[in-house]
Amino acid sequence: MKKIILFSALLVLATSCDDLWDPAKENYREKEEMYEEANYALGILMNGYTRIPTGSWSFNDVATDDAVSNDATNGYRKLATGEWTSNNNAVDKWTTCYAAIQYMNIMLEESDKVKWDSNESLREMFNDRAKGEAYALRGLFMYYLLQAHAGPTATGTMMGVPIYTESQTPESNHNVMRVTFDQCLEQMYGDFDRAEELLPLDFTDISSEAEIPARYEGVTVGDYNRVFGAYSRQRIARRIIEGLRTRATLLEASPAFNTQSNVDKWVIAADAAATVLNRIGGVSGLASAGNSWYNNRAEIDGLAEGNNPGEILWRTGVGNSRNLEEDNYPPTLYGKGRVNPTQNLVDAFPMKNGYPISDSRGSYESANPMSNRDPRLTLYIVANGDRMGPSNSVINTLGSSSNDGVNQTETSTRTGYYMRKLLRTDVNLSPLYLNEQKHYVPHIRYTEIFLNYAEAANEAWGPTGSGTHGYSAYDIIKAIRTRAGVGTTNGDPYLEDCKQSQSQMRELIRNERRLELCFEGFRFWDLRRWKVSLEDLTETARGTNLVNGVQIYSNIENRIYKDYMYYGPIPYSEILKWDNLKQNTGW
Repeated sequence: MKKIILFSALLVLATSCDDLWDPAKENYREKEEMYEEANYALGILMNGYTRIPTGSWSFNDVATDDAVSNDATNGYRKLATGEWTSNNNAVDKWTTCYAAIQYMNIMLEESDKVKWDSNESLREMFNDRAKGEAYALRGLFMYYLLQAHAGPTATGTMMGVPIYTESQTPESNHNVMRVTFDQCLEQMYGDFDRAEELLPLDFTDISSEAEIPARYEGVTVGDYNRVFGAYSRQRIARRIIEGLRTRATLLEASPAFNTQSNVDKWVIAADAAATVLNRIGGVSGLASAGNSWYNNRAEIDGLAEGNNPGEILWRTGVGNSRNLEEDNYPPTLYGKGRVNPTQNLVDAFPMKNGYPISDSRGSYESANPMSNRDPRLTLYIVANGDRMGPSNSVINTLGSSSNDGVNQTETSTRTGYYMRKLLRTDVNLSPLYLNEQKHYVPHIRYTEIFLNYAEAANEAWGPTGSGTHGYSAYDIIKAIRTRAGVGTTNGDPYLEDCKQSQSQMRELIRNERRLELCFEGFRFWDLRRWKVSLEDLTETARGTNLVNGVQIYSNIENRIYKDYMYYGPIPYSEILKWDNLKQNTGW
């Protein structure tokens, strides 16, 4: 992706300096100009990549029971506390996704006419690649539209969104009806299928003509690598499309959309995830350091040529920054402490022996609540007395008058906790030693795919069933907990109990997903696709402090959601413009 961003920047730099003061008509590009200018055509395709929502962190976790924000203007904070409306929607994807789809439709319509290269074989391969990427991206943006805007209308029918497979002009009919959720899925899967026909499994260099696909017979190894080789890594390839398919099939199978509880949909979702996992050896492919991917410093610093760590299926480019640390380090480390994990999330981490803290067999000590806990707790969250930052400084949050204490300043924690996950410990924000370090954002982590499989396999075949894949939901969860250091000294008896019951395993899988993917933007959508009870959806965010030497727990922020808010709204502005566009129930 770094190469994509660089390429876009080069296009901007190529503009004439004279035009800066006296814009020439050449600045207003016509679509037809792309036919003779491959770089211009490629820029149209790049408009899809730059609009991918997972290219940066949303932190919509602060609209769930996992976190709150200390920024009173935060859109997700407002959403969670009663200000979510169809014209004030922090999770709106409508405009971004349809803009991307418009660009992809232009690409698909015009790509055949582009002179990608003077060599006919190269021209054909570049054209196939461009169209394959455009199909895949169009399918991806349909997924995000469904996630954010699908839902039942007044008729009770589960509706999707309008489908556009042609580029729109001022003369086009924009008063288009929504089609059903299933029709949107059919369109999305069809785009994925067409993309897979045109793209390689991975963009990687080959060394012999025997590896060249039959459709490109006669092409040289060098020419093939020029188009489909390692230089194009992090562009969408088949393996990535398979990963995207796991998300789509999981959404389709989930209770909010699988209203008839069709078990076959769970089988399809499990099979889709297994397709990805089988390519890395199944359970044995779980990356040993995958749960600390964001702070595996040597691994991150050593990334080059578009390579991925073992945990990552698809990612953004690697770039130097300190933005995450500036926003989320505690105040004494010169940060703003924006994302504050809740007591709810802290309590979701089990004991190191695998039992929930509510289970007496876990030996949880209320007087020493952080003792003998799941190691992921300190990996992801900073609690009172923990150390953080390049100098390994002590962070005192409870009963403290320092700026790190609860509600001491506008940048202090509101809950008694700070976020550690996603942050690099070697970023220094001190004005005397200010530095930046390399970061990237995963579009897809393999741990997510493992959890997708576990969820779907449990619903399809029960905790220990495996279909045709040789590993079960139980096997996946055991591997994930073992990697975390949970239940490793006692055989994890709690997990052994859960494997006797599909419903118990379901709750455990959902909790493991909550922990492993915390702060990565999943829980807001997970709670809705699971269609948890309204009581769970509106669980009050809690925190802790030390008052007169006693640790107390208190409510911090209410979650105000109505029973129709399992599904997001169609933007109010669109409903006003187009009378054929019907709103989801309740909005």
